[in-house]
Amino acid sequence: VYIYQGGHLGGEEITTNTRQQNKKQVWDFWRELNNSKAENIANIIRAFAPEDISWMGPYPINKLIGIDAITSRFWHPLLHSFPDIKRDSYIFFGGQSNGRVDGRLDGREWVCGLGHFTGTFEQNWLTIPANGKETQIRWGEFCRMNEGKIVEIYMLLDIPDVMQQASFPVLPPDRGAVGLWPPPRAGNGILLTAQDEQETGQSLQLIRAMIFDGLNKFDQSKLESMGLLKFFHPHLQWYGPSGIGGCRSLKEFEKFHQKHWLHAFPERRVQDLDALFAEGSYMGASGWGGVAATHTGQYLDCPPTGNKISINGMDIWVRKGNRLVENWVFVDMIDLFRQLGIDLFDRLRQSIMQRRQDEKRFFASGKYKKRDGDRLL
Repeated sequence: VYIYQGGHLGGEEITTNTRQQNKKQVWDFWRELNNSKAENIANIIRAFAPEDISWMGPYPINKLIGIDAITSRFWHPLLHSFPDIKRDSYIFFGGQSNGRVDGRLDGREWVCGLGHFTGTFEQNWLTIPANGKETQIRWGEFCRMNEGKIVEIYMLLDIPDVMQQASFPVLPPDRGAVGLWPPPRAGNGILLTAQDEQETGQSLQLIRAMIFDGLNKFDQSKLESMGLLKFFHPHLQWYGPSGIGGCRSLKEFEKFHQKHWLHAFPERRVQDLDALFAEGSYMGASGWGGVAATHTGQYLDCPPTGNKISINGMDIWVRKGNRLVENWVFVDMIDLFRQLGIDLFDRLRQSIMQRRQDEKRFFASGKYKKRDGDRLL
């Protein structure tokens, strides 16, 4: 993983300078957090953000306002559970958002990234039982900038994947590849230097066309109606969240994810997004309620409910020429299933209770001999 060691990030034009300064702020922020102890987290946030910073996270953490809330309800519990946790960044870039359906530029400046948090799971987190093992937490983060400060953060973590790693799966087995969350194949995802503005413009044009002129044109019958062959490379690498899995081609994407998603939510539509921007060949989107849909078909193990839902998610893409070749996808699956009437944390609780009962029966049988490193519920 490339680690920025300081110095000027470059750029001569005003817009490029702003983007570079924003990126330096966020990169330095993440670096400081990576090297900090729990008691210093609030001071670090204060160095980069105003007191009333807004933080939007995955269910059940949700929305937090202010440095004290972000520190006490997100960072301190995370560091308590994973004392040696470190952030690895696979992708990092910034830009100006153009995420409205009607194409009007909203003018907001953003910086985003994704990767893994890696740490030893020492104490329970969000009621997930700790197992004492190294755990990787997929993360995506979008930071909105204003006058050199981080004023708003959107972050998603793949919490069902953490449950899976702790041996408490709450979703059916992935149809796609399990645990597929790699850095970009080209190894060029950390954009610390200024990128070509023409390339950036082409990327933004492509992704707006794919989202608003492709995804939103599904005729509720045929996948071909969206014309995604115009946008996705046949050898697309698609990296989905736990519950869906990864796909190593466009055909796998259609087979393992898209047809099931569209069967469940045929009339879904992308709304105005919180952020949609590009830099060089990379593109990113974040939307809380960014997709509106009605649940009219079976999805995974959930029968149709007729419920109207809104989906919180993030995407990062990279293109080669005029085709998208890789796509990293976050969906807040816990919040999605909550809207479908299913509490995934209740499933977790039921699994924990069942495990405890099984352990008691096993102890009573006299067959158990404790080994070093065993963790019991």
